[in-house]
Amino acid sequence: MGSHGGRGVYANMDEWVTIRRRVLVEGVSKRQILRETGMHWTTLEKILAHGEPPGYQRRREPAKPKIGPFLEWIAEVLKADQAAPRKQRHTALKIWERLLDERGFTGRYTIVKDAVRQLRRRQREVFLPLVHRPGQAQVDFGQALVRMAGSLRKVFFFVMALPYSDAMFVMAFERECTESFWEGHVQAFAFFGGVPRRIAYDNTRVAVAKILGSRARSITRGFAQLVSHYLFDYHFCLIRRANEKGVVEGTVKFARLNFFVPVPQVRDFAELNAWLLERCREDLGRRLRGQPATKERLLVEERAVFLSPPASSFDACRTQSTVANSESLVRFDDNDYSVPVAYAHHPVVVRGYMDRVEVGCRKQVIAVHPRCWQRERQIFDPLHYLPLLERKAGGLDHARPLEGWALPACFDALRRRLEAEREDGTREYIRVLRLLEKQPMENLAGAVEKGLRMRAHSRDAIAQFLVPPEPWPQTTFRLEGREHLRHVKVAEADIGAYRTLLACVGGAG
Repeated sequence: MGSHGGRGVYANMDEWVTIRRRVLVEGVSKRQILRETGMHWTTLEKILAHGEPPGYQRRREPAKPKIGPFLEWIAEVLKADQAAPRKQRHTALKIWERLLDERGFTGRYTIVKDAVRQLRRRQREVFLPLVHRPGQAQVDFGQALVRMAGSLRKVFFFVMALPYSDAMFVMAFERECTESFWEGHVQAFAFFGGVPRRIAYDNTRVAVAKILGSRARSITRGFAQLVSHYLFDYHFCLIRRANEKGVVEGTVKFARLNFFVPVPQVRDFAELNAWLLERCREDLGRRLRGQPATKERLLVEERAVFLSPPASSFDACRTQSTVANSESLVRFDDNDYSVPVAYAHHPVVVRGYMDRVEVGCRKQVIAVHPRCWQRERQIFDPLHYLPLLERKAGGLDHARPLEGWALPACFDALRRRLEAEREDGTREYIRVLRLLEKQPMENLAGAVEKGLRMRAHSRDAIAQFLVPPEPWPQTTFRLEGREHLRHVKVAEADIGAYRTLLACVGGAG
């Protein structure tokens, strides 16, 4: 039986077990074991005292003569780094270079790298596990790529997570802004079936107007409108402390990896959000490790403590007062939208929804456009400018609002005929186009085609073709119910009198 000699400790577990059994069970003397193995007395005492080799244990930290005097300075550098952007923090190599240049350090890079690794390990924050009570939520936005209408593009997706049940709602938008923030909440509350009592946020500019202190925040008017309508309590995380809403942070990563990989291929946002909604519904059937039931069952428990939704719906639109300019345009979100020329120079109210922009004047909606999410664009409705063109017919071919306006081929044929037949043919053609103010394109195109066939080209003639003919009623007159008519006697007509009349007319001629 061999040994390491001196004060060494046996590494062979079989020998360790044999010695312990011989002394403690079979009664062999310690001196006998020492004579046989040649080990030191303290080694034998360790074997008898421990069921397995205890390993080497350092009694005190080893001296670090080279790096020791600089450890405090390195720790200060790493601590200051925590307030800097992640991509602008010191690497171990940079710290070593600064030690050489600024501190007269003579050691190698390896010992600096080891020291930095140990100091960073000590500085890592340890988080306290938290209790997640029913009725609380967390909100965040994420980004992902989708292929929409054949083009690869970035989208922003809103996420609301319920830590108690781990239910989640995900919805994609063009941009992270007030309107998408509002719409995300409205749709999430509808999906969950109620309003959480408390919602945690990061310090997004959509909700926070100004940071006043560690926890104090001045909230934006838009966020105040949302809170005032639903009456939930809100909580903002400390700066750079995303762990305070760690559940939704993890949910954003989960959604990106599971809902956006592989890259979704969709026609538009409506299709994408319908698909995301279905994924959220399917996810309710999962049961997380350590949870007593599925997410759906736990969500039912949460609904019992939710706030009841308000009786009226939240109008998720941003409102802005402005004045229509001389070109009959109003500006909203850095884009210009047209209104009827009758409202040029008039004060109007613009209401921006996620999918559309509405313009109103004196409580009447005067224009509706699809929402444009690009910048510095002009969005026209050609019908808004037809009354002006009727007065200025010469601008028909140069009017920007009509540029690219796709009309059926019959309209071009009508214009050629009108301009060939009449001196005011262009103006008469514009009058025909104005029929679109009250008629759909399909109906007017049919009337124009009928007018071309019958060579009736004027505005009034085509307007007549838009009026559906009333069918002649095929009924038989009956006396039932008209008993008073039975006493009426109609004299038989005298044909001779008619002949006399004709003779008089002929003689007069």
